[in-house]
Amino acid sequence: MLKINNIQIRKDLPDYEIFEFTIKKYSIKKEDILDWHIVRKSIDARKKEDVHYNYSIAIHVKDENKYRKLEKAKELKMPKITTSKHLSSSPVIIGSGPAGLFAALTLVENDIKPIIIEQGQSIERRKESVDSFLKTGKLNTFSNVQFGEGGAGTFSDGKLTTGINSPFCRKVIEKFVDFGAPKSIAYLSKPHIGTDNLIHIIKNMREYIISKGGTFLFNTKVIDFEIQNQHIVSLRTLHNQLEETLKVDNVILAIGHSSRDTFETLHKKGVFMEPKNFSVGVRIEHLQKWINKSQYGTITKLNLPSAEYKLAYHSTNGRSCYTFCMCPGGVVMPSSSEPNTIVTNGMSNFLRNGINANSALLVNVTPKDFKGSSPLAGIYFQKDLEEKAFVLGGSNYFAPIQRVGDFLQNQKSKFIGEVTPTYQPGFTLSNLNEILPMFISSTLKQAIPFFDTKLESFANSDAILTGLETRSSSPVKISRNDKLVSNISGIYPCGEGAGYAGGIMSASVDGIKCAISLLQNN
Repeated sequence: MLKINNIQIRKDLPDYEIFEFTIKKYSIKKEDILDWHIVRKSIDARKKEDVHYNYSIAIHVKDENKYRKLEKAKELKMPKITTSKHLSSSPVIIGSGPAGLFAALTLVENDIKPIIIEQGQSIERRKESVDSFLKTGKLNTFSNVQFGEGGAGTFSDGKLTTGINSPFCRKVIEKFVDFGAPKSIAYLSKPHIGTDNLIHIIKNMREYIISKGGTFLFNTKVIDFEIQNQHIVSLRTLHNQLEETLKVDNVILAIGHSSRDTFETLHKKGVFMEPKNFSVGVRIEHLQKWINKSQYGTITKLNLPSAEYKLAYHSTNGRSCYTFCMCPGGVVMPSSSEPNTIVTNGMSNFLRNGINANSALLVNVTPKDFKGSSPLAGIYFQKDLEEKAFVLGGSNYFAPIQRVGDFLQNQKSKFIGEVTPTYQPGFTLSNLNEILPMFISSTLKQAIPFFDTKLESFANSDAILTGLETRSSSPVKISRNDKLVSNISGIYPCGEGAGYAGGIMSASVDGIKCAISLLQNN
């Protein structure tokens, strides 16, 4: 297998023409080729007068010795899974987000039949509940943007970018493609799936897991853990107001970052956990055409996708501000999971063809900022801000919003300018400075003008800030040892909620790792 990098393409061409261009440039004969595929595709927009695509292509040839001057592709090998498979009962997975689903996939592929318990609805019914909340403001606290099959990442941009370096990342990509994701995610430099695709993919995953013997219990909430001699022995669940007891030996705890009542229960049961750093801020919305112009310029004739950005600022007071979960052509989503709170997130469909771009604009928060010494203090910090946002928005699930120009001047917004807010079910013109802690608002006020020097129009007065973004990551970390087990034997803290992931890709990989560890420990 040969790998050819830095193939610069300045036209919108189909894949096969890019392949033809490459083999001609490098004098590779067609009769020598067994197979080929695109390894990577990115956009190089560093010079606005020469925006172009950059490709890497792998070509499988009959005899590599004929092309010694070309680089050989490195083969990525998956770690071997060895397991005794001596399980006395079906392992239980609590939560069906990316971590839970990929843990389940790993188990069924090794002939183990897990039980997946999910407090929310199946993805089809869950989407109905989310759509109802958008239209009516009636919140289903059991099934919403945070809870339900697919997890919080389902109603996002479906990003698969990550900072982790694991061979399992390739496995996650391949599985998503197998279950219906666009094949382009295998080679795009910044792959994303989009909510519209995720809904179908997750359903396909579930049906496959069931076909291999897995069981899903939807609308079923774990309300208690029975522990004997520092080992988990059973779970108490609630379904349709009926309580049941389920005997267990192994539990993968993939509960997500918003399972506050479950964190409380685990803490009372003596499961070790600690507070961790997280971030709090707002969603910022711009016209997508502003972002496109800033990133691509106005000269290119390429049919480019909606532009993205990623920015960071480090203030003199030790605080950092950064953009997170940027959603090109997307909308700001109402993401509350508890009554009388406002929580925001961003969402894009695969085509990213909306009028606005949005991103979280976050400031780091540390345990020193919390009141009290409880490992759950970060949860209380988040919830206090969410409740203040609810009141400021009008106590009706309308979000408080503010023009950037007004935020920088510390004055309540009185009109909407060029950028129309996308948040539903509605919004209230407000002054977000009234509810944000001083260290957050002051850092945002430093960062926004700085970001404008990096990305034109970022500080445009008509850009919209929507409050608040509080659930970017888990505020707690559930301790686990080198076998990925907590201080309670049989409990495997997993994914974003347990503090070991941050996004779909890293959560999926952690689900795979926890399932492998469970298989190897039994």
